[in-house]
Amino acid sequence: MERIFSGVQPTGNLHLGNYLGAIRNWVRLQEDYECLFCVVDLHAVTVWQDPVELKASTRHVCAAMLAAGIDAKRNIIFNQSQVSGHAELAWIFNCVARLGWLNRMTQFKEKAGKNKENASVGLYAYPNLMAADILLYKGTHVPVGEDQKQHLELARDIAIKFNNDFGVDFFPVVEPLIFGAATRVMSLRDGTAKMSKSDPSELSRIAMTDDADAIAKKIRKAKTDPDALPGSEKEFAGRPEAANLMGIYAALADIEVAEVLTRFGGKQFSDFKQELADLAVEKLAPMQGEMRRLMDDTAHVDAVLADGVARARAIAGPILAEVHDIVGFLRS
Repeated sequence: MERIFSGVQPTGNLHLGNYLGAIRNWVRLQEDYECLFCVVDLHAVTVWQDPVELKASTRHVCAAMLAAGIDAKRNIIFNQSQVSGHAELAWIFNCVARLGWLNRMTQFKEKAGKNKENASVGLYAYPNLMAADILLYKGTHVPVGEDQKQHLELARDIAIKFNNDFGVDFFPVVEPLIFGAATRVMSLRDGTAKMSKSDPSELSRIAMTDDADAIAKKIRKAKTDPDALPGSEKEFAGRPEAANLMGIYAALADIEVAEVLTRFGGKQFSDFKQELADLAVEKLAPMQGEMRRLMDDTAHVDAVLADGVARARAIAGPILAEVHDIVGFLRS
């Protein structure tokens, strides 16, 4: 069976973008693939994290996966730092990847901003670790958003170069899985910026722990433009706030954006926002209740992670041993 690897960083509360862009799709993929779903805590520490909050956030992400419907018996749910092979293979890939490849990574430029000289080496080399995450398990497919496509292309380049350098056909050239509506959910306060945990405004995102009143309030206050809702894709272009809200509705209702345009085109934002709020509460409330229950049962969450770690190590160990032999490392 083809194998999927995907992960979420444990930094701050998960939000609607994490759910619609990643976790919900994982639930669907588990029917057709062997899946490893990872809480990527090594990626999280590319910028400083409070140790106590990092542990809590790791459990939070695991709880969200379980609450969303990921089956921990059928799939592997684990946190990255407990499988040392991720870091070990990343170092080997640091020696395979070229500086020029990393210099082209736009996400580093965006995250480091004007202070790139003060950014951590980990943040710069992040894509090599991402490649190691996937290839440590010989992952064949990765569900990605548009913002991660460049990193996945780098993982493909690393796999190809490794195979060529050592004259082997060892690592697969991983394929992306890109989904439809709302794969990239934008801020409720700025339709041109991605919904983010780090945005200082709580009104910019719907957190997965928000109750019904908070969800309704944030949608009601979401930024719009003065015109009626667009009724066609031509009208849709150039209206980022309308596009974002209608895309979110399409994703939550599991319909195409074209159907949302037909249904709501020409109507006022106020009416549409009420329907969007009702839909969001209907879809999210059951999962949020289960998340709260799981967060009160940390022993269960920790047990799920421990089981996942053991199973991930069992897959990664033999693959890493073969890498050692290919590279020429002497093993006792």
